[in-house]
Amino acid sequence: MASEKQNAAEQPIRNILIFDTTLRDGEQSPGASMNLEEKLKVAQALVDLKVDIIEAGFPIASPGDFEAVSEISKLVKGSTVCGLARCVDKDIDAAWESLKNADDPRIHVFLATSAIHRNFKLRMTQEEIIEHAVAGVKRAKGYCSNIEFSPEDACRTEIDFLCKVVEAAIDAGATTVNIPDTVGYTTPNEMVKRIQELFNRVPNIDKAVVSTHCHNDLGMAVANSLAAVMAGAGQIEVAVNGLGERAGNCPLEEVVMAMRTRRDFFHVDTRIVSQRLVPTSRIVSKVTGLVVPRNKAIVGRNAFAHESGVHQDGVLKERSTYEIMSPESVGFVKNDLVLGKHSGRAALGERIKSLGFELTKEQLDAAFDEFKRLADLKKDIFDADIVAIVDRQSAAAKRLTGAAADWKYVSYELNCGSQGKPSCKAILSQNGFEKTAVSSEGDGPVHAMCWAVQQIVGLRFTLEEYKVEAVTGGFDAQGEVAVRVKDVDTNVDYRGRATSTDVLEATLMALVDAVNRIQHSHEKDSK
Repeated sequence: MASEKQNAAEQPIRNILIFDTTLRDGEQSPGASMNLEEKLKVAQALVDLKVDIIEAGFPIASPGDFEAVSEISKLVKGSTVCGLARCVDKDIDAAWESLKNADDPRIHVFLATSAIHRNFKLRMTQEEIIEHAVAGVKRAKGYCSNIEFSPEDACRTEIDFLCKVVEAAIDAGATTVNIPDTVGYTTPNEMVKRIQELFNRVPNIDKAVVSTHCHNDLGMAVANSLAAVMAGAGQIEVAVNGLGERAGNCPLEEVVMAMRTRRDFFHVDTRIVSQRLVPTSRIVSKVTGLVVPRNKAIVGRNAFAHESGVHQDGVLKERSTYEIMSPESVGFVKNDLVLGKHSGRAALGERIKSLGFELTKEQLDAAFDEFKRLADLKKDIFDADIVAIVDRQSAAAKRLTGAAADWKYVSYELNCGSQGKPSCKAILSQNGFEKTAVSSEGDGPVHAMCWAVQQIVGLRFTLEEYKVEAVTGGFDAQGEVAVRVKDVDTNVDYRGRATSTDVLEATLMALVDAVNRIQHSHEKDSK
């Protein structure tokens, strides 16, 4: 028994590559679309996190995607930049054109291989699939050396055929072969068996990195990804906060901390700077408008909260009694330092830095001014309040550098009660000119605000989701409002978020945020 433990302890630690698809698959979450500036911000956060490969987009999908991949390719240093392409010449050509300025470009080509996709979507034979896969990989290889091939729906593909496709793709020049659980159907035991079969039956498998891309439809994305690693996979494809199609992808933060916390079991690790996990999660949440659930593993607000008296007593005596990792290891700060109206600029700046944010002198000055105004309204300022201030300053900077036609919140007046119809007077500005609307439509104050905004901006939308959450505890807490609206003309969802000590003011600001996203999308479509 002792010798077994010693052998396990001496087993070398294998490095696992982290391939992040937040900017590609993650953006496909309903309402989570990002503009160019937001994508660049997320890309830089991923670089700071030390993600190995950033899948920046699907260049052929739209001019916006092409531009984003191109700009990220120019700016990113220290991570591989990847573009997705079908095994179609025009896709691959567009991918290379957008990636050609990257320090380390990767073209990721894919083609469905399962019987259900062959018969109903592609209407191709097995021979035709192999022919197209080989042609796609070879064309991509003509542009750069770093090529990834994905047999879409690999986990429902007959194993004999999957082995043939993978072997052919590697022979054609693929340096990474990704085994996607495209619909989140497989189980950990099946994943282990499938990866092992590839290692045992594909003669040239040692010439490529084996990867996996697991969706979370049955809640097993992390388990399946870890199973692939146990079977020998060298790359995991993930998204921050688990964003992605349907139920999403394997969450980056969860699988990374599972491997690091249980390195004794998995004998693997990554180069991820885990202290950047919480700040990165916050950035992605802010730019997509998708709120992180309080009980979300690793990065949720309650991930290290202890309410039970037994748990609190244990943690106070020895943190490891109920915490298997420290809050600091993932980016939460150790103490929720209370700041007040007498705190200075230096104290605020140091607190912002400890929370994982970097501000310019101008941004810090603006944040300090807002901090002082908030301190007049609240007795104590907590970390969550500071994060909200930084978020607002980022949004303000975006408005200053973004499209001049963006709508900006100015003020509102609201009359409502149990007697009579509510009415809302909203004032917004665009290009420096203010526009006012008064609405007495709807059956409540939020409904009246929606009508007023629609009158001003000339867009039709329906309110699909409306959430209000206190940023901190207390009667004087700031309220964070998250909305999801549907553009009536395109039937596409868009999200908006805002914070204020006045939740109704935050509501109007969140609606304006969503409206600007709709407007940006219309502008891109018209180009």
